[in-house]
Amino acid sequence: MTSKPKQIDTKPMHTPWTSDVDPHLPHPEYPRPQMVREQWQNLNGMWDYQVTRKSASPPEAFAGQILVPFPIESTLSGVRRQLHPDEELWYRRQFTVDPAWLPGRTLLHFGAVDWHCRVYVNGKYIGEHVGGYDPFSFDITDALIEDENTLLIWVSDPTDTQPIQRGKQVRKPGFIWYSAHSGIWQTVWLESVPQTYLESIRITPDIDQEWVTIEALIANHVQGCALHARVFDQGQQVAEGSSPGDKPLRLPMPDANLWSPDNPHLYDLELSLHIQDQEIDQVRSYFGMRKFSLARDSRGVLRFCLNNQPLFLYGPLDQGYWPDGLCTPPTDAAIQWEINFIKAAGFNMLRKHIKVESARYYYHCDQVGIIVWQDMVSGGISPKPIWFLFAQQFKALRDTHCYWRLGRSGQESRDQFKLEYQRMISALHNTVSIAIWCPFNEGWGQFDAADIAEWTKTVDPSRLVDHASGWFDQGAGDFKSEHIYFKPLPDPRPDPLRAWVLSEFGGYSLNLPEHAWNPRKDFGYKKFGDSRALTQGYVELLEKQLIPWINAGLSAAVYTQTTDVETEVNGFLTYDRKMLKMDLQTIAAAHHRLMQASINSIEIENECDSSNHALDYNRQPRS
Repeated sequence: MTSKPKQIDTKPMHTPWTSDVDPHLPHPEYPRPQMVREQWQNLNGMWDYQVTRKSASPPEAFAGQILVPFPIESTLSGVRRQLHPDEELWYRRQFTVDPAWLPGRTLLHFGAVDWHCRVYVNGKYIGEHVGGYDPFSFDITDALIEDENTLLIWVSDPTDTQPIQRGKQVRKPGFIWYSAHSGIWQTVWLESVPQTYLESIRITPDIDQEWVTIEALIANHVQGCALHARVFDQGQQVAEGSSPGDKPLRLPMPDANLWSPDNPHLYDLELSLHIQDQEIDQVRSYFGMRKFSLARDSRGVLRFCLNNQPLFLYGPLDQGYWPDGLCTPPTDAAIQWEINFIKAAGFNMLRKHIKVESARYYYHCDQVGIIVWQDMVSGGISPKPIWFLFAQQFKALRDTHCYWRLGRSGQESRDQFKLEYQRMISALHNTVSIAIWCPFNEGWGQFDAADIAEWTKTVDPSRLVDHASGWFDQGAGDFKSEHIYFKPLPDPRPDPLRAWVLSEFGGYSLNLPEHAWNPRKDFGYKKFGDSRALTQGYVELLEKQLIPWINAGLSAAVYTQTTDVETEVNGFLTYDRKMLKMDLQTIAAAHHRLMQASINSIEIENECDSSNHALDYNRQPRS
């Protein structure tokens, strides 16, 4: 039984890239630049779709076509209707496999599907996946036929009716909450691999030891597998080595050209798998030699360091929403344009806010030289407003018991969060630009944050942890992390055991009705009447309040935000990306002065060696 469509009631809004979307093959680029194979097939494009009631049988007929990989609620999907919690979404398409791929294996990859999906090929159940923000794949070889194959996908998405990881998605958007998105929202693709192949790789640079470590997970491992690696710098081979396939491979990288925002230098990497000197698999990748750490300055204040040198991190909060594609950017060029704008404006960092992007997004950050502060997607049942309306009074709240207070009463919900958080860290490990993991934001679904910070540092000691951004600090992680809106920045208060960061502030707003999602509704933290006043107010905020905080010990700041998002109008850019609401030259000059002030005020007593800062993760939470 099909359900009655519930159309989206806002007027469609286009970006400069909306008309560039190819309805035959949107997002045609190779979807995983961190691990490239030659033989692959993109399945994006027009698929059949149908929406049914919950627990219905697979549909015999389909309602129409949907453009994958855009979520069903988006304009670019061609459907633009809500998927309700009591509904199921079905996708169908046909494909053929190149006979040259035999006798190897064929993998079916999904960049992301929100939220729960099941996969069928030629009527055979292949597998399922729960979680809307991480990539996954299935080996579909045994279900394939020589002729045309039929791929059927089932999707269910409860959005905010269950304590799932959903970020800012709600069924009734408004204020700081955004439209829900459901179904396939990243590239779907096929990949040909041999019987024994490189399933995943893990690349970890170490500039102090002057080496890079490569670990490989080998599918269908057989005795005698060997991993061979070659490193290239602008086409010139600079390192080479081999190891047994199940052992880490360490390559020396003396006098490496270090990656930084000012010098985003990347090395190319070729990995091959051998059995008895015969190459059976090969992938291409890349990496950057860089280090993220903390060290004390000459006054004993902990500071963020890149490559053993102090660096003040400054950049925008970035929600990753688009008016035409919602969670999916319209094109790869749109992604590049926005990252290049952030760089041109004089920022060296962005905070990817409670969303995980595609692998190509992080590839462009690596290429351009933008450091990423990566949030985990929030979840849990929306807790009672009292905990957030009076967050300042409840800052000492402990998150190790009474989990219902912050929306995590169920053990299953907490376990699923940990699973999806681990998947995110694993999927993004090879991203050069990610410096910080942030598991919780403003208490949304927060629980056991100190333990999760300790676990994070154990599985990835190469990065720093902002364990509880904004509220409900548990005294753990690498940062004391504050959010300040609606009022001037208070007197500085550095933490003796952690670096001090302002992980959200600002949010100055200007509503341009002709570029607004809803001209009658707007939200921001301080309103301005025109671009000139907004620009002046922003520059004064930096020079009169933020720069003195840097002198007092601030290590990083995140301004809200890159773009307007739906009824939030506090972006540098309008939601349609057609208007910059501040003068670019003026704010770029202000950012240059801010960075220069940070250089002048921060003097590190010793090199930022890891021995200068060792947090005790076993210490008791503060009372």
